[in-house]
Amino acid sequence: MPATHAVCTGDLIGSRRGEPADVDRAMEALEAAADEVGRWVGADTRFTRFRGDGWQLYLEQPGSSLLALLALIAHLRASGTGLETRIAIGFGRVERRGKSDLSDASGEAFSLSGHALDEMPRGSRIALAGPGVVVRWHHAIFDLAFWAASRWTPDQAEAVSLALDPERRTQAEIADMLSISRQAVQQRLSGAGWDAVSGAIEAVREHDWGGDDA
Repeated sequence: MPATHAVCTGDLIGSRRGEPADVDRAMEALEAAADEVGRWVGADTRFTRFRGDGWQLYLEQPGSSLLALLALIAHLRASGTGLETRIAIGFGRVERRGKSDLSDASGEAFSLSGHALDEMPRGSRIALAGPGVVVRWHHAIFDLAFWAASRWTPDQAEAVSLALDPERRTQAEIADMLSISRQAVQQRLSGAGWDAVSGAIEAVREHDWGGDDA
């Protein structure tokens, strides 16, 4: 098991002004994204909802953190609720992953993620924290990816949510799943900046995040 793990902690923006049904749909979209990521990486993310509009998930492999971030945003924007989320990602050791969910989990990654969310400046949407493993280029690449994703239309986000699968579905397969033309899929992915986004995902995945435990 790697020495460094990742924990994503977030909350919905403006949820108190939204309809309860929309908040529930938004949380369901985030949970669906977490389940997808878990299937892709072969490890349960243990998505847990807190205090109505808060949430958290665990990533055994920190290299999947940008993949998870973009999956969360894609599913949320595709949900059509109009709600957005803040996301803080903590990188570090994990002592306990909890009995059934993350409500009793503990460790450096959890603490860093929670503190980063609490201390996030007003107007910010993404924060990273981690001792020694998070350097300047990490902040830059996550900020740019988040900026691009925050501008996806629901249709673009839906196409991206399917393209994110590491098995790399073809555009023809995505077109069949969405019952649209291959050209329409190409236009949606191009408008979403897919080529740049997918390159960023691979760069983060291939980074050395700290090796293995002794």
